[in-house]
Amino acid sequence: MERPEAGINFNECENMLRKKAFSQEFEANTMDSPVDMPFATIDIKDDCESKITDVLQMNLERSEENKWISKDQIKKRKKKHKDYQPNYFLSIPITNKEITEGIKIVQNAIIEQDKRLARAMSSDGSFHITLLVMQLLNEDEVNTGIDALLALKPFIEEILQGKRLNLPFQGIDTFGNQVGFVKLAEGDHINTLLEIAEVAKRTFQEKGLLAGESRRFQPHLTFMKLHKVPWLRKMGVKKINPQFYEKFISHRFGEETVYRIDLCSMLKKKQSNGYYHCESSIVIGKRPVGIQDLINEALHRERMGLKSKVKQIKELLLKPETQAKIRKELFEGRSINNNNQENDVDFSTTLT
Repeated sequence: MERPEAGINFNECENMLRKKAFSQEFEANTMDSPVDMPFATIDIKDDCESKITDVLQMNLERSEENKWISKDQIKKRKKKHKDYQPNYFLSIPITNKEITEGIKIVQNAIIEQDKRLARAMSSDGSFHITLLVMQLLNEDEVNTGIDALLALKPFIEEILQGKRLNLPFQGIDTFGNQVGFVKLAEGDHINTLLEIAEVAKRTFQEKGLLAGESRRFQPHLTFMKLHKVPWLRKMGVKKINPQFYEKFISHRFGEETVYRIDLCSMLKKKQSNGYYHCESSIVIGKRPVGIQDLINEALHRERMGLKSKVKQIKELLLKPETQAKIRKELFEGRSINNNNQENDVDFSTTLT
């Protein structure tokens, strides 16, 4: 349907209104000549005014409609953001013993000064850098997350271009004196890591998953969290005292070569070594491969293959034609069994 404003020439209406003003002046000077009064202009002017009024009303209604649509969209976005509680993350595991042992020294030095903080320390098997957080609500979304992780690998390899990504750790800092972490030393590796984090976020979002945070990605290696132990606040421990880690403020912890990225759960039970429950992994960069690495890679591939087959079977069973076929075969099977039973009864009767 054509919009009302499509047929209006506002310039023409303006000219008509000028003619109306002229005609009124002419009318005042020639009251004895009613035949020459331009009544046609009055009709056109009324028509234009009517159309202009209609258009204004239409625009007002459309504006009100857009306003409500906008409000509805804002509400949905707010609700979506409110309900967004990440429960999975992409992890870069920290396995260099020089780094992990150095962190243990820092943790022990802090605990010596306040034993209550022992419960706030991260276990050495869980040391990692969080690359991306996301919300995966069910098994299907976890499988989609695994697919996204596999799709991420060629993008990372393109960024690295065959080079190793080495992450040197130096110094200690906190987030609001609540979370203690080891810092990454300055260098080009930070830009590379930021680029990988950005492509990871885009890859997972393109799969339809809620992933990423509004705040800027800041890579860090957490070793202590006060909020892990809520009762510390009741005991007066409200922040991490900077004096506790003062002598490690510029300490060099070592360098980690990134060779693996894991899709991990925040909520599922951790592994026996203290590391998070891992759904899947990708191997990137260059690293000497040991027997255990080969076993882990084979297990991951086997698991992903089984998950893919289960997903295909579920999709096949959900198809209406498959369900109809199953019902038909079950019904026919029952009919055949019933007929066989009746024939057996008749036959035995005949024999007697």
